[in-house]
Amino acid sequence: MSSAPANLAARLKSLLDASRVVADPAACADYAVDEKVPAAVAKPVSAEEAAEMVRFAALEKLAIIPCGNRTKLGIGMPPSRYDVALDMTGLHQIAHYDPADLTLSVDAGFSLGKLNAALFEHHQFLPLLVPYYSLATIGGAIASGIDSPLRQFYGTARDFLIGAEFIDGKGNLCKSGGRVVKNVTGYDLHKLLIGSLGTLAVITRLNFRTFPSPPASRGLVASFPSAEGALALRRAISESPLNPLTLDVLSPGMAQIFATRTPATPEVAVFSEENRATGPDSLPRVGDWFRPREWQLCAAFAGTPEVRERYARELSRFAEQSRATSTVILDDTSRPSLWGRLRESLSMLIEASPATAVFKISVLPAGHPALFADLHEIAERTGFAHALVARASGTIYFALLPASANAETANSLAAASSQIFESVSASGGPAPADRGHATLFLAPPALKKRLNISGPPRSDLALVRRLKSAFDPQNIFAPGRFVGDF
Repeated sequence: MSSAPANLAARLKSLLDASRVVADPAACADYAVDEKVPAAVAKPVSAEEAAEMVRFAALEKLAIIPCGNRTKLGIGMPPSRYDVALDMTGLHQIAHYDPADLTLSVDAGFSLGKLNAALFEHHQFLPLLVPYYSLATIGGAIASGIDSPLRQFYGTARDFLIGAEFIDGKGNLCKSGGRVVKNVTGYDLHKLLIGSLGTLAVITRLNFRTFPSPPASRGLVASFPSAEGALALRRAISESPLNPLTLDVLSPGMAQIFATRTPATPEVAVFSEENRATGPDSLPRVGDWFRPREWQLCAAFAGTPEVRERYARELSRFAEQSRATSTVILDDTSRPSLWGRLRESLSMLIEASPATAVFKISVLPAGHPALFADLHEIAERTGFAHALVARASGTIYFALLPASANAETANSLAAASSQIFESVSASGGPAPADRGHATLFLAPPALKKRLNISGPPRSDLALVRRLKSAFDPQNIFAPGRFVGDF
C-alpha cells in the first residue's frame, strides 16, 4: 500500500467533489500498478481540476499516476512510489472536429472505439487500432506507445499526432503543436508523450490528423511449414509495387492461440461496413481455412473492386512462388475474425498464460530469420510455450508462456530474458545504429523486480533523466516506471 498521509482522501475531497474521490481499499486495488495500490483515486472532470490535483501532489510530494480505463497499466517498470491514481476518464469530449480539414481534437479520456464510431459517420477514422480496442482511452493508447497492425500503411501515432495539451509536474497547463496538420514553429514536444507511461505529464487533450476510412477490404492468409517461406513472401510483397494495409508474420504458437481462443475484451465493429456473424461480445472464430500448426503470412488490402481483385491475384501469385502450402483470400465476412485477433494479439498473449512475458523487439527485417531461430532455441531450452507476431516494419512481439507462475518459473524467465536481450543486441548490422533493441514490454511483477526491462544500460539514459527532470522536476509522475528510479 501507499505511505501517503492518513487524511489524504479528506484533503482531496476539499479540492474535488467528494463523490469523485475514492479511498476504499477494494476500489483502489482496481488501480494497482504491479501490485502497488494507491491510497486514493481522484476523478477530475476538467483539465483545470486535474492541474489542481497535480499542484496538490507537488506541494505534498505525493506520487501520482494518470490513467484511463487501466487496460495497459502493466507496461513498464513497477513504480517506486504510488499515492494517488488520477482517473482521466471524466475528460471525454470531442473538443473540435473538422471533417473537411481532416483534423480532430479530443479529450484524453474519450473511448477509442467510440471515437472511431463518431468519425465513421463522416467516412473517416483514426488508424490507432490497439489492444483492448473497445475499452482503451485515446490518452492511454498514446501514453502506452502500443502500435497497431495498420502501421504498415498508416504509420504509428508519431505520424498523425499533431498536437497535445498536458499538465507538467508543476501543475502548469501546457500546449504543444496545434490543430492543423502544418505547424511551422516550435518543437514537437507532444510526441515525447508517446510511450511515456505517464512519467512526463498528464495528457488532457490530443490533436490528430484523421484519415478516410478504407473502402471494403479483403485479406490474404498464406501458410508455410517454416518461417523462411513466410518471410520470403513478406519480402516479395515489400519489394513489389503493392502496399497492403497490414503485413504480419505469425509463428505456429501465435497461430495456435488465434485458432483456439477468443479475446476476452468485448468486441465492437472496427469499420462501419463489417458484417459480423455474431453479437457485439466476441470475435467470430477463425475457420478451417486457418492452419494453426504452420507459419502464417497475413495481409489485408482495400480499394475499389478492381484494386481488390488485382491484390488478390498478385498476392496469390507471390504466395504460390514462395511455395505456400495453403493460400486463402478472405472477404469482409471472414476477415474480421483474423484481423481482430491481430489487433488483440497482446491481450490474447496475456490471457494465454498466468506468467506471460512479452518482449517488444526492434530489428531490421533482414535480421528476422536468424533472430527467429535464436528466439525459438532460447524458448525451447526453458520448456515454455512461445509465440510471436512480426510486423513488416521490423517490430516483433515475442512471448514466453509458462504454464504456471512460481519461483522456478521466475528464475527461468529471468535467465531467458538475459539471453533474449543478448541475442537481440547482437542482431542486425555491424553498425550500432543497425543493431536490434529489446524491451520487456509486459511481464509479471516478480520478473520486473529482478532485471531492467530495457536490458543493458541505455546509452541515452542521462538524456532521458534530463528530459524527465525538465517535465517533472519533483519526480511526482509515476516515479521509477519508465527507466527505473531517478
